[in-house]
Amino acid sequence: MELFVQLLITGVMVGSIYALVALGWTLIYKCSGVLNLAMGELTLIGAYVCLSLYTWGIPFPLALLGTLIVGFVLGLLTERLFLRRLIGESILTVIMVTVGLSFFFRGVVEFIWGTDTRVFFPPVFPIEPIKFGNIVIGQVYLWSFLAAIVLLLVFVALFKYTRWGLSMQATADDEMASLSLGVSVKVVYALAWAIAFMAAGVGGTLLGNINGLNISVGYLGLLVLPAVVLGGLNSVPGAIVGGITIGILQNLADGYLSRFTPGGVKEIAPFAFMVIILLFKPYGLWGWVRIERV
Repeated sequence: MELFVQLLITGVMVGSIYALVALGWTLIYKCSGVLNLAMGELTLIGAYVCLSLYTWGIPFPLALLGTLIVGFVLGLLTERLFLRRLIGESILTVIMVTVGLSFFFRGVVEFIWGTDTRVFFPPVFPIEPIKFGNIVIGQVYLWSFLAAIVLLLVFVALFKYTRWGLSMQATADDEMASLSLGVSVKVVYALAWAIAFMAAGVGGTLLGNINGLNISVGYLGLLVLPAVVLGGLNSVPGAIVGGITIGILQNLADGYLSRFTPGGVKEIAPFAFMVIILLFKPYGLWGWVRIERV
């Protein structure tokens, strides 16, 4: 039971970071119907930007704020330079462009920062773990969890209660009706990419504090996909619940099944779970069911 509780708590904490990245997936899909396959590279860029700012002597909270600002600007530029002219094109065309962007961003990261593993030094969070009886929790997990929850609440509040957020929801529900009411679809798409850059960058930064930072963090984008599918591609609450669920599942699989396999079950389990969910809930737990009449 102690092992189960330990794995469960750690899974929730890591899952909250997955939920933050999943939020970026969901916002872009919700507004434009596009699966952004460059999500993993967005986490890389944000994490390395924060690491660079921290290495230059900027306190971590300010470095994290700087990462959000840089992410916002890069999101706007990416949408303006690469994606705005694709408005009205087929969904497949835009998805293939995001594939190209993933390779482009990865190349930029490797060119600027290299491929060696780097760590935040001095450590951002205290190394001494917190103990609750026989349950041991690393402070890096605890503080990363709290930071992820705060940012999730901020993003969800912006999405639900601000004028920009309401415009994004309106565009997601009915693009033509939104245009008739004066909503700028171009601005909405730009904001979706900006917020996705911000959320992914912070998620990559928090994971970099836990495991160190190298090019493999970019695979997080695909690892978060099962969380997005589980919650529903266009559901913000679903992204949060899906991220935490996948974090728990991944941790439990690693704790109980890794001893019976030669390795890799931690990475495979979320995708196996995603396949099972798709068999019974093709649109996820809270996804919109498309009804087509002919």
